[in-house]
Amino acid sequence: MADRAKIEAMLAKEDPDKLAEFEERIARGEKIEPGDWMPELYRKTLIRFLQNHANSEIMGALPEGEWIPYAPSMKRKLALIAKVQDEVGHGQLLYMVAETLGKPREKMIEELLNGKGRFQNVFNYPAETWADVGIIGWLIDGAAMVMQSRLRATSYGPYSRALARICYEETFHLMQGYDIILTLMSGTKRQKEMVQDALNRWWGPIMQFFGPADKLGKHPEMYRWKLKLYTNDQNRQKFLSQYVPKIRELGLTIPDPNLRYDEEKKRWVYTEPDWDELFRVIGGDGPMTKERLALRRLHYAEGRWIREALERFARRRAA
Repeated sequence: MADRAKIEAMLAKEDPDKLAEFEERIARGEKIEPGDWMPELYRKTLIRFLQNHANSEIMGALPEGEWIPYAPSMKRKLALIAKVQDEVGHGQLLYMVAETLGKPREKMIEELLNGKGRFQNVFNYPAETWADVGIIGWLIDGAAMVMQSRLRATSYGPYSRALARICYEETFHLMQGYDIILTLMSGTKRQKEMVQDALNRWWGPIMQFFGPADKLGKHPEMYRWKLKLYTNDQNRQKFLSQYVPKIRELGLTIPDPNLRYDEEKKRWVYTEPDWDELFRVIGGDGPMTKERLALRRLHYAEGRWIREALERFARRRAA
């Protein structure tokens, strides 16, 4: 979000009566719909959130998609194909929601392909083994579900309704990932070591996933307008409470010797994630960023004939 001076300048340009009515509607629990009046700051912030979310769904299909040819059984292969298809569908749905706010899908995809559009840090890392597919489905999708399930109460109606569908399908993705991990942890010593290695590599990016700790009062409009309902660390605390016991129950060791639950403060204590790494990765310098974007550009180029055919069909139909 822009710095405080820019925010105040944007708000000063709005009609105070309309702004007051807008905030009263949100306070009453009403949803804002595409044709409703909204502050420009609300529109721009929401577009940025939606574009980042849509990009992440599209790019998030790639690490697991790479493993489709190597899935250990036909059942696993079919399940993984279905999951990848779901993720791409989520991205398309979210682009549609962003379009209701005035930003064309073509522009958002163009920004993604040229490196200007951001996506979640975790999708910039390699999936080295089959255990990575399980960790992504269980813990990374689990981290996303913590945030997305809480965001279902967002004030923008189309986003809220899209999240309802996305969260429903993500529930199955979590089960798929957990089943992979459970199967491997019930297997050979080598399979168990493979899961532990995957957890060791992914734990840092997962902890970074939620972002640096912020405060409820830093950007009050975000919370007053229900564009954000919980702080980054509240979401991270929720994830830790939900998943740390399950991870340890499987006999896995979390690679953070400082991780513990403080009974007095009722919160998890953990080693501060490497925020320099996070900002470097989401800024376009991740281990697999260039390769993933190159693959997405290739897919986009290969699909040009389909887009052109559909455009010709639409023109003929309109003639």
